[in-house]
Amino acid sequence: MKPSVPWRAVRLGRMAYGEALALQRRLVAARAAGALRGDIVLFVEHPPVFTTGRRGGRECLLVPEETIAARGIPIVAVERGGFITYHGPGQAVVYPILHLPQNGLGVAELVSGLEEAMIRTAADWEVAAGRDARNRGCWVGGKKIGSIGLAVRRGVSFHGLAFNVDLDLEPFSWIEPCGLAQVGVTSLARESPRPVSLPAVERALARYLGEIFGRFWERVSRGDLEKELVAWETAVEPRGGAPPPPVPSPPG
Repeated sequence: MKPSVPWRAVRLGRMAYGEALALQRRLVAARAAGALRGDIVLFVEHPPVFTTGRRGGRECLLVPEETIAARGIPIVAVERGGFITYHGPGQAVVYPILHLPQNGLGVAELVSGLEEAMIRTAADWEVAAGRDARNRGCWVGGKKIGSIGLAVRRGVSFHGLAFNVDLDLEPFSWIEPCGLAQVGVTSLARESPRPVSLPAVERALARYLGEIFGRFWERVSRGDLEKELVAWETAVEPRGGAPPPPVPSPPG
């Protein structure tokens, strides 16, 4: 890796899952084409949504789909690895749009680094978190506090981590999270003796990601990023054919 090259942080605030997914896919195409100034890491929070991965997920529902639909919560199938999970307000979500070969990273190394960032962040709030052989991610005792699901397209990673900060955990009881039966889910607010806030946790995650991967940060607004994307999209000719399929990580 080249420590002198920054990663660019973009804080999106609360954004609908579909909108964030579309942005990720645009960024992956631009990054793979060498059209961006560098790697992008998105920090975002989602309204309630269930997502399923390339290994499936609807079979892990513990309630009828009609029950979830009645709550107004969509179920979205995406190209990341793993099974079903839940995103909602109060969860820190980080999407690293990284050109892995240019960063000298493999998928396993990226997954381990994302886990480590969550573990160190939990420690800042006096929560002893770690790994569990059953599934990748971040665990407190036998309960999961953070999940990871990645995809890679043309050497560029997307999707990422979801760390439970202070959110309603009830929707997790409607599923077998990450395809695991009888696994509990917890949050930083539930485990920590200290007050928690999403912005503070986002800052901690960014700090540890920088330390772990040897990067410093350049902050970029969504507006500036959008201008950069549009400039490239309007300059290139439409390309025929489907993009190469993504390669999923072993997530949770």
